[in-house]
Amino acid sequence: MTTRILLSKARGDFSATVNRVAYREERIILQRNGKDFVAIVPVEDLEAMEAMEDRIDIAAARKARKEVGIPWEKAKKILAAGSTKKASKSTV
Repeated sequence: MTTRILLSKARGDFSATVNRVAYREERIILQRNGKDFVAIVPVEDLEAMEAMEDRIDIAAARKARKEVGIPWEKAKKILAAGSTKKASKSTV
C-alpha cells in the first residue's frame, strides 16, 4: 500500500511517519508543492530493489563480455586517423 502525504506533515510528525513504514510496512510518498518528491520504503523493499538492480547489472556485464571488440592497435590507428583529419581541416 502506498500513501501520499505532504512533506510538511511528515516533518511535523516524523517519528509516526517512520514507524508506519517500519512497522506497518507502508510505502509513503512525500509530496512537495503538490508533486511527488521522495519515497520512504521498508528496508526489505529497498533490498529487493537493489537485488533486482544487481541481477540486471550482471546480465548486462555478461552480454558485454560476449561482444566482439576490435584490437587496441587497430583502435589507435582509427583514432589517430580521425585526429589527423580534424587537424588538417582546422589548418585550411
